[in-house]
Amino acid sequence: MSLEIIYQDRYLIAVNKPCGLLSVPGRGPDRQDCVVTRLQQAVDDIRVVHRLDCHTSGVMLLALGLDMQRKLSRLFHDRAIGKTYVALVEGEVNQSAGVIDIPMRGDPDDRPRQVIDYQHGKSAQTRWRLLRYENIGQTPQASRLQLQPLTGRTHQLRVHCRALGHPIVGDRLYNESAGDADRMLLHAERLEFTHPVSLRRLCLVSPCEF
Repeated sequence: MSLEIIYQDRYLIAVNKPCGLLSVPGRGPDRQDCVVTRLQQAVDDIRVVHRLDCHTSGVMLLALGLDMQRKLSRLFHDRAIGKTYVALVEGEVNQSAGVIDIPMRGDPDDRPRQVIDYQHGKSAQTRWRLLRYENIGQTPQASRLQLQPLTGRTHQLRVHCRALGHPIVGDRLYNESAGDADRMLLHAERLEFTHPVSLRRLCLVSPCEF
């Protein structure tokens, strides 16, 4: 499986990560195939600045060299990179938009699951907007949402959609009724930021696959 290049220059590269492909190598020889190892075959000094879940598709940004890794990592840390996702969630969301503000932390007894914890969890916010209602497969009614994570916690969108009462279709970790969906319907559609070197405004887009 090849990788679609969305954008590339001397400093950074953005790819369209397919669902089911790891962002970085996992543990064990059978989990080495990933975005990073594929790019290393053709591009020198690939550096990770953020990750997508294995079963999330869409725009993934990587740095070329240590200096650009530091610059892009700082943009993510400072929340200077706008991130937009699309998800199909179960049921009819009965509001048009909102912000989910629910703290989270990892569950040490059930990794990699994340749990809501108002006392010890880290702050996490997600802005969401209802796009439309849909029917899909065995889900008689679903809602297509635009999601914009304002923070970058592990599994944030998955946990927040479940907390909203509408888990993501096909999410086998946080949706007990995931059923026979062939994938998790979560897609990283867009990244927007100012290029650290050229100072051009970049909008990197991967049209939603579902």
